[in-house]
Amino acid sequence: MNGIIFDIKRFAVHDGPGIRTTVFMKGCPLSCQWCHNPESMNPAICTVAKTVRIGEKTFTEDEAVGREMTMAEVMTELRKEKIFMEESGGGVTFSGGEPLQQAEFLVDMLVACHSEGMHTAVDTCGFANWEVLEKVACHTDLFLYDLKLMDTDLHKIYTGVPNQLILDNLTRLVDMGKKVRIRIPLVPGLTFTLNNIRETIVFLTGLNSSVVGVDLLPYHNTASHKYERFKIENQLKELKSVGKAELSDVQQLFEEAGYVVKIGG
Repeated sequence: MNGIIFDIKRFAVHDGPGIRTTVFMKGCPLSCQWCHNPESMNPAICTVAKTVRIGEKTFTEDEAVGREMTMAEVMTELRKEKIFMEESGGGVTFSGGEPLQQAEFLVDMLVACHSEGMHTAVDTCGFANWEVLEKVACHTDLFLYDLKLMDTDLHKIYTGVPNQLILDNLTRLVDMGKKVRIRIPLVPGLTFTLNNIRETIVFLTGLNSSVVGVDLLPYHNTASHKYERFKIENQLKELKSVGKAELSDVQQLFEEAGYVVKIGG
């Protein structure tokens, strides 16, 4: 069983505790208008034109986006960073895209990581059959779980899918006692509204919760060049980035509800 990987990021400090290596897996069932990795949506390996300038000459060549890797190849890369994981209380995070799209490969990787004492985290949108998520959960130490919009109609408009499956899966995960950090992308006028924040807090406080914290992720438009490069329509190209200082009121609301809050993941 091989996986399609589009990046492996070392020394990641925003994808779970400690210093981590994040494995980005290709393919996602959502099409969030604010996605920072639009090249990850397509599950297939594809090519994109890349312009290289050498001196006064400019060359265009095709660059592959994603590559097929065996479990052994990925583990070789992860072992290079194991000392940093151990010294910092870090580990390995599987992200995307959506790692549940490659569930069999993901489970194999999680089992392999655990066999070598590596802490595992899965960064997920939660949109998958429960049977798939349950198998993954058995080998996952921490979930980084996205909550975007509580209104299911708005969720479908801005991400392409309704949210009921996502909310049901989160409820089941915390009922299993799995450790979960909630991640909320704060996009002005979409997810970053007082109504959405309040509804999110109401939902979370209604859970039999093993939620260990909340990450508030301010929207930034630094991925706009990716949309141009990959010829993907950027529906939010005029939207300005959100500064951390703008999130103090939201942070206070979550803290008053009893959650440990981190801005920026």
